[in-house]
Amino acid sequence: MASTADIRKGLTIQMEGQIFEIADFQHVKPGKGGAFVRMTLRNARTGRVIERTLNSGASIETVRVEGKDLQFLYGDGEFFHFMDQESYEQFQFPTDWIGDKSQWLKEGVVCRVNFLEMEALTLEMPNFLEFEIKETAPGFKGDTVSNTGKPATLETGAEINVPLFCETGDVVRVDTRTGEYLDRVKRAG
Repeated sequence: MASTADIRKGLTIQMEGQIFEIADFQHVKPGKGGAFVRMTLRNARTGRVIERTLNSGASIETVRVEGKDLQFLYGDGEFFHFMDQESYEQFQFPTDWIGDKSQWLKEGVVCRVNFLEMEALTLEMPNFLEFEIKETAPGFKGDTVSNTGKPATLETGAEINVPLFCETGDVVRVDTRTGEYLDRVKRAG
């Protein structure tokens, strides 16, 4: 057991029979009345976000979650297959559990999977990854500094907006949290 004084972002707790990760919190000391803690909680199984308020000093039940770095191997349409790089143990997760994050999975990407005992709770992608553009409209000379963009299909099938100067075959860096283009990667040589 812990108290509200131990609250921090990323802490996993059990509340109302569910497992939650603390996404954000705020200690509040009003002019009248007792202090309290306002928390934004993300359900570890469903991803649903809720808000809860606890009186300062209240007890909370923490849960020990173990994180493993797993390398993505391949997807077969029904499951995505990963491997623990230390023990070479293989894991498979259903497509619906991976959800929208599947658009960023390519062979060799190392992701963090958080486990509660033997149950996989969450998949954390690297924040930034590099992808080759497989298809996009041709660019035009002089369109190097512009706020306009065009759609591009990446090697994983994900679609993002890129600047007009990006071409098919270019490698771009993408923020996997937002799906936004960051920059074009310079080729060696």
